[in-house]
Amino acid sequence: MPAEFGRLLTAMITPMSPDGSVDLVAAQLLARALVASGTEGIVATGSTGEAPTLSEEETVAVWAAVKRAVGPSVPVIAGATNNDTRKSVRMTEAAEAAGLDGVLLTTPAYNKPPQAGLIAHFQTIANATSLPCLLYNIPGRSAVNMTAATMLTLAEVPNIVGVKESSEDFGQIGQVIAHAPEGFRVWSGNDTDTPMVMALGGYGVVSVASHLVGTQIRQMLDAFLEGRVADAAAIHHRLAPLVGALFVESNPIPVKYAVNRAGLAVGACRLPLVPPSPAARERIDAEMARQQIDLRAAVATL
Repeated sequence: MPAEFGRLLTAMITPMSPDGSVDLVAAQLLARALVASGTEGIVATGSTGEAPTLSEEETVAVWAAVKRAVGPSVPVIAGATNNDTRKSVRMTEAAEAAGLDGVLLTTPAYNKPPQAGLIAHFQTIANATSLPCLLYNIPGRSAVNMTAATMLTLAEVPNIVGVKESSEDFGQIGQVIAHAPEGFRVWSGNDTDTPMVMALGGYGVVSVASHLVGTQIRQMLDAFLEGRVADAAAIHHRLAPLVGALFVESNPIPVKYAVNRAGLAVGACRLPLVPPSPAARERIDAEMARQQIDLRAAVATL
């Protein structure tokens, strides 16, 4: 039985206080605002959440705070893994102990394992937990692509329930969707790719842009599922300039700036990430002025 994570998941930023510490109060407010603007599930402490800069204690504290904020009806998926299998197992066990609803298993960065190593890494983590596991293929950050054959092998592990696909290889993505066992789901890992992944039979998107325009992304998904492809395409095209602005520099630099500009204080990124350049700020500001920002309305309801 597939895990019901939802079609629109938000890869949530991690708010910081002015002194650079994690701001758990702001994290809870942001999580509730995301749900109020269409998010069905939250991925906490992934790459958008600056996971490499968080201590284990901070990571667990963010998980617990977000889960308390959204309650049992909204899945919270832990970004619990890195390029050390043993640490990944330990953090996955911590996520289960914290009452989370699933874990995101990211392809290891820097050590560039072969496909056999990826299979062993993910199987070892999945076998250490009863939580549903969502694979994350992001070769642009990890320098290794998880092939369709590897994903299909891992799809046979009972609690590996899907993949967040950021490879931008639609042939590969289509092969996984076509041949995976029933219940194994594929989410687009890039806001720019969502219509193409949905057209191939994908399930939804793990979004960054949903911080700002979650209601509209949800409307786009609904239109696609209802067969109103032209309506879905129109929403996608309307939002595309904003999505482009949110990736004008390394994620999450632009989206964190944008959430601050939308009126929710989430602080700055930790080093080695730095504030956006003047040109990036100008582009983000211009798009936010031009677009309807759903986050503002959601915050006003809380």
